[in-house]
Amino acid sequence: MIGIGVDAVEIERFRVSLTRTPTMRDRLFTAEELAYVAPKADPVPSLAARFAAREAVMKALGVGLGSFGFHDVWVSRAASGLPSLNVTGAAAVLADAAGVTRWHVSLTHSDLIAIAYVIAE
Repeated sequence: MIGIGVDAVEIERFRVSLTRTPTMRDRLFTAEELAYVAPKADPVPSLAARFAAREAVMKALGVGLGSFGFHDVWVSRAASGLPSLNVTGAAAVLADAAGVTRWHVSLTHSDLIAIAYVIAE
């Protein structure tokens, strides 16, 4: 194992940020992620979990905010529902330099908080 990262996002605080800055959705999330959450009655908890995944990847790599762009890491889902990480661009360069060959991600949320747990292997 190369690193682990966990991050938690307060859903209502995140909702306020998205409402206050509507362009934030496109800056933070890929078209694939936005399409995945679009049919949901309330997409914010799922978006918060995906934002937490980006932060958890940074922590797993031992780097801070700004080390890579938000579109360099995104979450996709298999038909079974299993989430997976896609790591490209500067994030992939950092992961390669650290020797990461595999990622594991787990996402969860309640009414109040979204959490992502990431393992870099």
